[in-house]
Amino acid sequence: MKVRDVVCLVLLTAASLVVHGYHPTAEDAAVYVPAVKSILNPSLYPFGREFFTAQAGVSLLPNLVAASARFSHLPLDWVFLFWHVLSIFLLLLACLQLSRILFVEERAQWAGVTLMAALLTLPIAGTALYIADQYLNPRTFALFAGIFATTAAMKKKYLHAGLWICFAATVHLLMAVFFVSWLFFLVVVSRSELRPAPASSWLPLGISLKYPSAAYREAAHTRTYFFLLQWQWYEWLGIFGPLAILYGLSRLGRKQGLTSVETLCRASIPFGLFYFVVALIVMIPDRLIAFARFQPLRSLQIVYVLLILIGGGFLGKWMLKDRPWLWLVVCLPLSAGMFYASRQLFPATPQIEWPGITLKNDWMKTFAWIKANTPTDAIFALNPEHLRMPGEDYQGFRGLAERSMVADAVRDPGVVTYFPYSGIAEHWKEQVNAQQGWSKFQLADFERLRAKYGVSWVVLDQKGDLGLDCPYANATLRVCRLP
Repeated sequence: MKVRDVVCLVLLTAASLVVHGYHPTAEDAAVYVPAVKSILNPSLYPFGREFFTAQAGVSLLPNLVAASARFSHLPLDWVFLFWHVLSIFLLLLACLQLSRILFVEERAQWAGVTLMAALLTLPIAGTALYIADQYLNPRTFALFAGIFATTAAMKKKYLHAGLWICFAATVHLLMAVFFVSWLFFLVVVSRSELRPAPASSWLPLGISLKYPSAAYREAAHTRTYFFLLQWQWYEWLGIFGPLAILYGLSRLGRKQGLTSVETLCRASIPFGLFYFVVALIVMIPDRLIAFARFQPLRSLQIVYVLLILIGGGFLGKWMLKDRPWLWLVVCLPLSAGMFYASRQLFPATPQIEWPGITLKNDWMKTFAWIKANTPTDAIFALNPEHLRMPGEDYQGFRGLAERSMVADAVRDPGVVTYFPYSGIAEHWKEQVNAQQGWSKFQLADFERLRAKYGVSWVVLDQKGDLGLDCPYANATLRVCRLP
């Protein structure tokens, strides 16, 4: 790889960080950040660890991040940022290598990669998934590994492809399974054969026909994207629209003599339709609700990547020529739209949450105070719906405050849905039920939480006065010690 390529990829990575933002403890990072911190300091989180270790424990990434922090002696916040930036850089590098197989013209290759950088946080149909997240996530590592594997398979370097898939499996098993089946379709299409993907490709995920508990079913129904019949019409369009466009691009590739483009497009169509059929089978019948956790339509992440790379490549091939300014006409409005969407999603936090930044968000300031001023073994209770409250911006309490908490009703059921037969669903249901009617809680209710779960601190809004000792308060919240 040339120095110029590295420089361009670094600049695109920096631009993507500006456009899409960086929120290290938001959304799913609320699972992986405390997992890393608990590896580095096992005394953290004496209560409720199962609500992040169950999911994070099946990925090698938390261990890699923790090991790099120990080795480098850098502040952990900078380590998280480094790994996130590295994942974006490697994703764009993987896209560039694949584009160089698809197109001869350099402008077409870079056009596809630039379009990818502009659309990293594009939602994928109704799957609650982006191409890449605004925080460190194992899915991004599995994605770039899968793209590298695709490039290797196109070059018939199957050993290299297998090694990349093995790496993907160590960080995100489900996405690795999708890529295994994708490579199956790719290989058979390249040989002009079309056969359904082997059913054995699902075996590593631990399928069981046992009907899950009522607590698990309740947790699963908090995830509307598990159920196709709850998708909006435009989310259904997000399934078939990309496949229709890729069909058109495959015909265009054939006319232009672009064999690799035609092969990838042809493979993506039966691949996408296969997983749509799987989704119909497992995402609609209530009896198969435990299968919905596999979220087969998240396989569309691969289809969307191909659509952006190939579509962007064709635009660059015909539009740019000697007029690169035309690419600004395409990319700048798209980037502006993605930036606007990011600000709407995280309106109360800075676009890029640099390590050590001055906090202005009352929720984050509260969590930071808790981290600095409460005992490591403290157990907290918060409004179980706090992640949806104005100004919270889906910031994970465990990751920011580094303290244990009673289960919430928003983020924790996402972990529960992955383990229908482990008993974690019953723990979650019991703890959420114990916090019902939070807005009307009196001292006796908090004492009940203390007696049952060892809760010693609570985070409350500024309404009412229960006579508790509250050593910290801001305009929105109070942190109070239970007597």
